[in-house]
Amino acid sequence: MISRLPNWVETGAFVLALIAGYVNAIGFLSFEHQSVSHVSGTATLIGVGLLSSSMAQLLHLVGVLVAFFFGAAIAGVLVHGATLKLGRHYDTALVIEALLLLGAMVLLSEGSSYGHFLASAACGLQNALATTYSGAIVRTTHVTGIFTDLGLMLGAALRKQPFDHRKAKLFLIIVCGFIFGGTAGTYAYTQWLYTALVLPSGACLLLAALYHGYRRRRREDLQVE
Repeated sequence: MISRLPNWVETGAFVLALIAGYVNAIGFLSFEHQSVSHVSGTATLIGVGLLSSSMAQLLHLVGVLVAFFFGAAIAGVLVHGATLKLGRHYDTALVIEALLLLGAMVLLSEGSSYGHFLASAACGLQNALATTYSGAIVRTTHVTGIFTDLGLMLGAALRKQPFDHRKAKLFLIIVCGFIFGGTAGTYAYTQWLYTALVLPSGACLLLAALYHGYRRRRREDLQVE
């Protein structure tokens, strides 16, 4: 049950959602108004573009979608299983996400549209770090599913079924993180343009270091016991 999860789960989820909202805001403001933290909008643009866009634009949109897919595939290689479990290579995945964001920053700053693909791959990787909490799949790069689950929980509560307050708290933390990340990303982009991507990259590296240190301490504690 979600009530048995360690308290750092909320902090990690908030920071990841903050990163996703931040990157997505920069994507929306700069990457031809494309969302990069999820691909629903991109897939819609591809459908619309089949009738109205040039081949170059279509190929670019397809490239963004494919990059997201391969980013998720990287997470699939590193993280086995969908439930939160200490010892899995979340730190390695976060380091790779940081490098992808740095690469996107460099390419976009030089005027290369290939940076869009690296940013999308970074979000695909993070989105694939899904964890199943009490039967609900939680992802930190978009909030559609979270609002759906919150609505289902409210409906169940109105039918006098037990309400999981810890799960609701986690969902609201993720929503707030995503929204505040969008605000921070918007401000940062107006000040530093693509250089603003160095901040979410650094946040990924910090999370990776904290998780790695926590995992090592837990392993040492178990050996002592």
